Amino acid sequence: MHDHDTQSRRARGPATVRPFHFRGRFLTAVALRIETSFPDETFYTALDRQLNETPQLLYDAPVVLDFGLVPEFTDRGRIEDLIHNLRHRNLLVFGAQSVNDAQLEAVQGQGLIPIKVGRDTAMPKPQAASRSRETRAAAPANKIITSPVRSGQMVVAEHGDLTVVGSVASGAELVAAGSIHVYGTLRGRAMAGAHGDETARIFCQSLEAELLAIAGLYKTSETIRDDLRRRSIQVFLDDETLCVEAFE
Repeated sequence: MHDHDTQSRRARGPATVRPFHFRGRFLTAVALRIETSFPDETFYTALDRQLNETPQLLYDAPVVLDFGLVPEFTDRGRIEDLIHNLRHRNLLVFGAQSVNDAQLEAVQGQGLIPIKVGRDTAMPKPQAASRSRETRAAAPANKIITSPVRSGQMVVAEHGDLTVVGSVASGAELVAAGSIHVYGTLRGRAMAGAHGDETARIFCQSLEAELLAIAGLYKTSETIRDDLRRRSIQVFLDDETLCVEAFE
């Protein structure tokens, strides 16, 4: 009996370990919104100026091209030239969003992938009598961090607000679908409204951030007024303008 079992196990062969595993990953990318269908010397001069002023914004950051404002920009040669010139500037362009069929064909020819994006919208309030288990389960998944965030760490609240009880070091990154609250000094990067929620806000007790962003609109440390540094502030959007305001 024992010999038969041994032979059966040998016939089946040794157990194998799967050499891979699929995992979800939240990726932070910078969207470059194209606002002209004729990128010329003026376009690249302005781009070079921006890259020189805020080099940390795009250092090693994946970049998505947004064609939403230029549906008429369909000339394949000009699109290929645009991608070539961006990559020549060491921008890690990997995808494109809001593209039509002609634009899609052109960007895919350069190895870019189409990125589907959407905006968060307010959900209708359910009536009290009809609240269900599914409705309660769909509540935002807020995240609270009760220790300082160290340099090199990335903390993500993919479906809600992010609260940090402590300081955020330079080189750290906070990302939230909703708002970000920091009860301490905010250094590093803070990106709220990551899925497009323009009502999201950023709050901190002391501002020393390298980058602040809401729904893709951003300010870097070089563009934050000196009188706002080391103060308690809130950051919000007002008609597509990113505003930083100190609390009195």
